[in-house]
Amino acid sequence: MQSSKATKTASPKRASGSRRKTSTKPTPAKIEAELPNGIDANAPIPEGPRELANEAAHAADPAHAAHALSEFMDRAARSTLAQMTAGLSPGALAQAYTDWLTHLGSTPGHQMRMGNKAWHRGVDYSKYVAACLAGGQPEPCIEPLPQDHRFSDPAWQTYPFNVLHQGFLLNQRLWHEAVTGVRGVSPHHERLIDFMTRQVLDLFSPSNNAFTNPEVLAQTRKEGGMNLLRGFQNFMEDMERIANEKPPIGVEAFKVGENLAATPGKVVYRNSLIELIQYTPTTKTVQREPVLIVPAWIMKYYILDLSQTNSLVSYLVSQGHTVFMISWKNPGEEDRDVSLDDYRRLGVMAALDAVGTIVPGEKIHTAGYCLGGTLLSIAAAAMGRFGDDRLASVSLFAAQTDFTEAGELTLFIDESQVAYLEDMMWEQGYLDSKQMAGAFQLLRSHDLIWSRNVHNYMLGERAPVFDLLAWNADATRMPYLMHSQYLRQLFLDNDFAKGLHKVDGEPVAPEEIKVPIFAVGTESDHVAPWRSVHKITYLADTPVTFVLANGGHNAGIVSEPGHKHRHYRMLAQDGHNGFHDPDGWLERAVDHEGSWWIAWSDWLKAHSAGTTQPPAMGAPEAGYAPIMDAPGEYVLMK
Repeated sequence: MQSSKATKTASPKRASGSRRKTSTKPTPAKIEAELPNGIDANAPIPEGPRELANEAAHAADPAHAAHALSEFMDRAARSTLAQMTAGLSPGALAQAYTDWLTHLGSTPGHQMRMGNKAWHRGVDYSKYVAACLAGGQPEPCIEPLPQDHRFSDPAWQTYPFNVLHQGFLLNQRLWHEAVTGVRGVSPHHERLIDFMTRQVLDLFSPSNNAFTNPEVLAQTRKEGGMNLLRGFQNFMEDMERIANEKPPIGVEAFKVGENLAATPGKVVYRNSLIELIQYTPTTKTVQREPVLIVPAWIMKYYILDLSQTNSLVSYLVSQGHTVFMISWKNPGEEDRDVSLDDYRRLGVMAALDAVGTIVPGEKIHTAGYCLGGTLLSIAAAAMGRFGDDRLASVSLFAAQTDFTEAGELTLFIDESQVAYLEDMMWEQGYLDSKQMAGAFQLLRSHDLIWSRNVHNYMLGERAPVFDLLAWNADATRMPYLMHSQYLRQLFLDNDFAKGLHKVDGEPVAPEEIKVPIFAVGTESDHVAPWRSVHKITYLADTPVTFVLANGGHNAGIVSEPGHKHRHYRMLAQDGHNGFHDPDGWLERAVDHEGSWWIAWSDWLKAHSAGTTQPPAMGAPEAGYAPIMDAPGEYVLMK
């Protein structure tokens, strides 16, 4: 890959850090006494399978070779098991159910209450069935949860389908009450058991069976079974595409650089991890301070530059902002030892160096989405600690800085699960996009698995593919070392919020961010719940404007002006005038109709120093010459 100017060496104030090339994970102290003489308990253990195998084969000391071989065997065995279980740790599930069963066995009162509830609900259900058999329309025994739309069709209120779905919902509720509220069970285990039990029960939902789903039966009668034939064809087509690693049908209509990620611009910098895109101005004057956007590396950057009508980049450019965007490389096996700090140094800090050279003498507005926002927060805190004052502001979109309430994703994050993922990544050098996609689909299994299966394979209907779905199918990988550090240091240990995350040997915390913050959460976010995102309002000791937009993790952020049914709440607070908890914030925040993009652009302008002529594209004299047209090469890597 051709490379432009290498990353400049940053001063200590810019918190550059040093890239970690190999792991220095020490041998656990508890086995030190068991090691034969001559083996250093603190010696580095090779992380890669090839390196560890070579260590075992060529070590001069037989005892050291045996130690390396045993480590290789353990990791290889766990990695194979992890592939068989799609990355879900049997140990984590066993611990959770053992915790529940042990405490359930010692709570006879809870058992008695559950038996009593089961008896009364059985009686109520029997009365309901009898009334239905007599031709009546009795009141339902139970209503579905607000987010459960499986039984919303009126046909479910007719016999026998009303009896079927009421029985299923009652059984589901009973199991929920059985696995929750057991005294002594850890909250994490309780949530995990409740989640996994719900997934098992959903397998038997009458909505997922063609013979017990009235919508499917009605469509089958209407079409003489042709819907089932189309559904079978859809199923076979999908299986063929999965087997041959092809994208979902319909995605071919969307081309990156044509009708996706098509905002004009130039790649003005490239290193081993990022390409930096500078977008072409469309206004005669621009705001003096440029905007640097740091997207998440778990996704391609162009979710913020979709089609021309819903591109955040295009909107910002039209409002007179000079916009730069980081485009992350899609890592492979060769990138296994790229660390979390490499993403900060070679990503955020290298991009800031480039933007500061292309637009000299001006401070820089920064924005980060999802993981990109978390990384930007760490970089901004380090800059505050080391006296680097290049930032004008920090904007965070669905980005968490405290992970204690990180939503249902935390179901998959405990010591057993993280170790399991590490072993799976250890063999291949990265976490594959399919493995990540499976976890996200489980979180919204009603919409992303079961409802889709009913429509595609039973009703024979293909939902139209649009730009956001095409982007969602263009997933990326995660390097082994970086993802392990991210899961452990941020998700599992919550080091950044605790002030324990270190940059260049110094601990940093959100309170060291010195510039104004604009933070956005979304109402139905399963990945970064808004109440978790809201914590930045008390973690940071600086003015924070918090926005709560309707929509989910993606659709709530891609919220262009003119989009129907969009609204948001907004409240600004100074860093020293007290703290509002999420409920208190909701009471005080002002509700607005329309897109929060408008409010953000106005906020950026209010924190700017006026307008000037658009800057040149790149800075060839300083080594930042345009390399190629946007969207560049890294975004095309599969």
